[in-house]
Amino acid sequence: MLAWCVASAGAPAGAASPAGGPAAPPPPVVLAPGVTYRSFVVFASHGPARVHLVSADLRAPGVSVDLLTPGAVAARAPLSSLADDRAAVAGVNGDFFDITEAQHPGVEATGASVGPAVGGGRQLKAAVPDGQRFGPALPAGTDTRAVLGVGTDGRARLDRLALDGSVTTPDGSFPLGGLNQYALPVGSVGAFTSHWGSVSRLRATCGTDEDRAAPCGTETYEVTVRAGRVVAASAVPGRGAIAEDTEVLVGREAGARRLRALAVGDRVGVRHRLVAEDSRIPYRFAVGGYPVLRAGAALPGLDPLTSAVRSAAGRTDGGSTLLLMALDGGLGFRTGLTIAEVAEVMRDAGAEDAFSLDGGGSSTLVTRDLAGSAVTVRNHPTEGAERPVPNGIGVFARG
Repeated sequence: MLAWCVASAGAPAGAASPAGGPAAPPPPVVLAPGVTYRSFVVFASHGPARVHLVSADLRAPGVSVDLLTPGAVAARAPLSSLADDRAAVAGVNGDFFDITEAQHPGVEATGASVGPAVGGGRQLKAAVPDGQRFGPALPAGTDTRAVLGVGTDGRARLDRLALDGSVTTPDGSFPLGGLNQYALPVGSVGAFTSHWGSVSRLRATCGTDEDRAAPCGTETYEVTVRAGRVVAASAVPGRGAIAEDTEVLVGREAGARRLRALAVGDRVGVRHRLVAEDSRIPYRFAVGGYPVLRAGAALPGLDPLTSAVRSAAGRTDGGSTLLLMALDGGLGFRTGLTIAEVAEVMRDAGAEDAFSLDGGGSSTLVTRDLAGSAVTVRNHPTEGAERPVPNGIGVFARG
């Protein structure tokens, strides 16, 4: 059991924790009707950790949640900029992402996230293969398709979003292997749309389903489909913005051979959608990560040893309330929590289900009063400044 103590929500994030044992929770700061913020210190296995926590009542008039993005899947920006651009009252960083390609010299890191992403009801991307993900090891029984999101019914929940798609050519149809992903399954064809951005698509053909650092594939092909017809082809995946009426198909190995059979002018149909495997309810918003708490119980096998600064999100009240959490990376607190302790903190905060987000230098939580013009970064990022991230969870309130 973690011990925790009062820490004023308005106190500097790096302030020393109070002496003494456990105390009552601090009163929350009201950011907007239905949205509150508070901070507190927990005494964990590796030392004290300061927790920053936002609670959003999705039943409150005018309160909503959506994905914060820089406007493209393959792009990054500081969370505070993403929140200010959308006038969010609070936010936390989102999914793990393709942060480096040191193992693939000459290949550009895309900055794209690992898991599925849905924002504003638009399905932006699907999940990379499990072996291609960044971040700590996944808990047993989970995979990169895991999401936390809010459905069209207005309730937050944990789910999995699977890609359902196909490509139809003059020679027949075959399954689509990816949608706006920085990594495609070996032997597959993936689709890239205007949501991807202008970053090179070459990274999608590197690594394998089991080894992110494996060499890039040598058998690749790309075709550009506009208004249902092939208009261009290339042996090497390219870069540049993609028009809204255009989809670029990238193939590797067997997928490349399928695409090489196409000629300019051929009719090609591309179909894709993300399907909620558990709830079957469409999502207005969803972000990737992995579950750590279900029905109030920690997932079995969570790491109880490795401690770090982390971010998480959770749901309570049957999905009517969303919790956003980030740890502080300031001096005296940066040892953080283990994943097992994150599950315990989220449960103690009232979460029925909880979901781990990217941590370390990415962990950032911001808030803004309705009367304010910009958000405030509430925690100290571990690198001394905000790390640009591909997405985040934003809370909005009409005042």
